Amino acid sequence: MEPTLLQSEAEIEMLIDSINYTWILVATFLIFFMHAGFAMLEAGQVRSKNVANQLTKNLLTWSVGVTVFFLIGATIEGLVAGNGLAFQFESAASDWMDWLYGAVFAMTAATIVSGAVAGRAKLRAYVTYTFLLAAVIYPVVTGLTWAGEMLSYNGVVFDDFAGGMIVHGMGGIAGLTAAWVLGPRMDRYNSDGSANVIPGHSLTFAALGTLILAFGWYGFNVGTSAIIGEGAFLGDQLGRVALTTTVAMACGAMGAGLVAWVKTGKVDTLYVANGLLAGLAAITAIPHASTWWGAFLVGGLAGAQLPIVFGIVESYLKIDDVCAVFPVHGSAGVLGTLLLPVVASPEYMSGISGSRVDVFVAQLIGVVVIAGWTIAATAVIWYAFKAAGQARVSPEHERDGLDVSEHGVDTYPEFGEPDIATDGGSDEQIVRADGGEPNDGEIKMVSAIVRPDRLGAIKQSLAEAGAPSLTVTNVSGRGSQPAKKGQWRGEEYTVDLHQKVKIECVVADIPAQEVVDAIRDGAETGEPGDGKIFVMPVESAMQIRTGKTGRDAV
Repeated sequence: MEPTLLQSEAEIEMLIDSINYTWILVATFLIFFMHAGFAMLEAGQVRSKNVANQLTKNLLTWSVGVTVFFLIGATIEGLVAGNGLAFQFESAASDWMDWLYGAVFAMTAATIVSGAVAGRAKLRAYVTYTFLLAAVIYPVVTGLTWAGEMLSYNGVVFDDFAGGMIVHGMGGIAGLTAAWVLGPRMDRYNSDGSANVIPGHSLTFAALGTLILAFGWYGFNVGTSAIIGEGAFLGDQLGRVALTTTVAMACGAMGAGLVAWVKTGKVDTLYVANGLLAGLAAITAIPHASTWWGAFLVGGLAGAQLPIVFGIVESYLKIDDVCAVFPVHGSAGVLGTLLLPVVASPEYMSGISGSRVDVFVAQLIGVVVIAGWTIAATAVIWYAFKAAGQARVSPEHERDGLDVSEHGVDTYPEFGEPDIATDGGSDEQIVRADGGEPNDGEIKMVSAIVRPDRLGAIKQSLAEAGAPSLTVTNVSGRGSQPAKKGQWRGEEYTVDLHQKVKIECVVADIPAQEVVDAIRDGAETGEPGDGKIFVMPVESAMQIRTGKTGRDAV
């Protein structure tokens, strides 16, 4: 049987369209998966009491934003671009795929903002802002740029290949503006203006989120390149985009790590992760045009500026950008967009009617217009929330955490408990009756502050001494154990409250000294921080079930 051959130009065109739209959908799904990365990255950089709130914001960003962009945003984009009303819900199925590809870009810009306002923004305010961003703010930007190509200079049109400025730069600038209007988290700054470090609860989550985002980013950049098209340059473009994206990503991580090392003498893990993303944000506007060495330059500079810009935002502007969204997405996106004429390849410049100076001016116009519109619109919205008393949670709710106050949940309801429940202690119930009157007939409470990892050994030792009953509490405090130095995003902080376990054992028939000796035997390591033991008289006691009092109750 002979193979079927394509007989007409129409059949060939249909095949090309099928392949291209399949490619577009694959890229769309990759970009959608970036929301998992944003969720993990941001959850890792906030306190444990705010994790559920951050996850909810990411879920609602997509859910609210994508529907609003379908119903309103795409039409606003068309009006701004001069294409008239676009009723996308009456369009062909292929048009819906184009819309979906645009929608995942829009939702990426929206979700960036959540990382900047973490820990104090009301959920209703954030969701309302997401609604307005998807309906108006972002569509105006894309209407002026991708859809309308209205920003230009001397015949050279502003060029942003995959959203370095339109998506990431805009999102980072919007996040910085919202954080500025909201004000810093409680205890972030002292009365003299000095900053306090508030570490996030999980570097593991932050690193995992970074790698998920990097994976999805190929949908951003490489996904924007067509597989099949006319001319040799489009074929070259696909490989160029893949190469420059990968190189800039790597150099961003190295650049941030190097500057952090120069500043602090240590390679900060979070800066390396954030630098990787900054390299990606910077190259996203120009991966189709950059030379191979340009990717090294753009990525390296984007990573290097990260610790510097974050320091300026934190120490001089006094803006509490929790997840560093401005230096990661905002300033990095601006940097890469403006570096286009510096790193543009000869092949790219041969298709441009103007000079490299004209290209720079066109890029600068695009950056200024997008930044100006984003700052103005975002500031107006958040100031309106603030004036209505709806921008920020109450101080009590902020202290308790947004997980409880905004959602009524505790993300880690058993935080710290597994060490107690599975410490390998003895289940033996040994009751010793020696017939004497230990403790001079009095009731004694033996209280000990010890290392958490010694709890199992202490339980075993107490059981062997005939005192299996005890109360255990997770506590923190300080004594003779020296303070520890920690580091979060390149800044050092002191940990002088150490995690300990408090053991309380009330005895009547067992000599208190034997309980003290048993605890010491199980707790001792010989190092500072082993803890202390206290013995106190108990004036009275009552057993609730029986009503017995005194020694009988114990």
